[in-house]
Amino acid sequence: MTGYDLAVIGLGYVGMPLAKEATAAGLRVVGYEVDPRKVDALNGGRSYIDDLTDADLEHMLAGGFRATLDESVLAQSRTIVICVPTPLDDDHRPDLSAVEGATATVAKNLTAGSLVVLESTTWPGTTDEVARPLLESSGLVAGRDFHLAFSPERIDPGNPKFGLRNTPKVVGGYTDACRDVAAAFYAQFIEQVVPVSGTREAEMAKLLENTYRHVNIALVNEMAIFCDELGINLWESIEAAATKPFGFQKFLPGPGVGGHCIPVDPSYLSYTVRKLGYPFRFVELAQEINERMPSYVVTRVQRLLNRHKKAVNGSRVALLGVTYKPDIADERETPALPVARGLLELGAELVFVDPHVKQWQVDGTAVPREENLAKAVAEADVTLLLQQHGAFDLAIVEDHGKLVLDTRGVLAEGERVERL
Repeated sequence: MTGYDLAVIGLGYVGMPLAKEATAAGLRVVGYEVDPRKVDALNGGRSYIDDLTDADLEHMLAGGFRATLDESVLAQSRTIVICVPTPLDDDHRPDLSAVEGATATVAKNLTAGSLVVLESTTWPGTTDEVARPLLESSGLVAGRDFHLAFSPERIDPGNPKFGLRNTPKVVGGYTDACRDVAAAFYAQFIEQVVPVSGTREAEMAKLLENTYRHVNIALVNEMAIFCDELGINLWESIEAAATKPFGFQKFLPGPGVGGHCIPVDPSYLSYTVRKLGYPFRFVELAQEINERMPSYVVTRVQRLLNRHKKAVNGSRVALLGVTYKPDIADERETPALPVARGLLELGAELVFVDPHVKQWQVDGTAVPREENLAKAVAEADVTLLLQQHGAFDLAIVEDHGKLVLDTRGVLAEGERVERL
């Protein structure tokens, strides 16, 4: 009998919810990490994940979970799931170094009969063309000596309604038998498993999901720009359109896109298409629109101040919410960063308010943090609402802000308050 039912490689926003649900289902779970600080924190009962409390972690530890730096645990595990980051490099091309490193480590410890699943988002073909050859360098053959599958992560940090257990799990295998084994594994702790015919279909499903969001966000972002010039209240138009019970899904404009998926995943799809010899113009246009939103927000701040005979240079700007989505501490790809960078370049004096972030920097320069929302708003020449955290008392912002730009459409417009 193997020592573990599951080894999770990468103990972050994807790996830890997986380990949590598997442990709760009674599986023997171990987490493999290369960062000793994370291993020490987890084994000490200290969570660094928004969706995992210290109490959750204590239950996991009581259920037998542990984190380790020792890769030999992989050889003792019946199933190995790879949940490492897949960012973009400086040229906006897929960076698979973490996937390749993790897969090579698995290959050194691979045993016959094991199931290996890649969950990291990547371009279609990665499981077969990158992971499989690395794994087969062990001398074992995929589909014959071990099972290989791809199952895209669908973690939505901070979502109170949908977590790992009740979000359908797409699973594609290198062979039909690989798929069936992987589907049976996930069915132990996930309510619905969605099998597809192969790993490429599963890889494409994830990219399609996030490209769909990316493109539709770009649509309303571009509409926000020209509706402002046309004097049209786009927010009202969106709510009106959303009353249609079919054929429309509501998307809202904002200061830009952030997180671990929307700004990154479409570039993986564009990369795949470009390998065929032509551009994916739809995605690349959406990328261009969404990436320019932070600079548009800066322009709107500048315009708002100008209307009241003030310059950005020397003005105090309070940034409310610097994470990429509400009520979490995740700052990955947050649009607050390029917005702040643009304001600093124009000479603004910044302060930020965020109950989930204790320290914040822009290109190595610390931005002062204000704990008191009312004080921050009252002392600012302009308040910029970037993220609508539930802890923010919006009435304070509306009542005490000298000038306010609301990028999330949650404040009542008035003489001093503008929406994006």
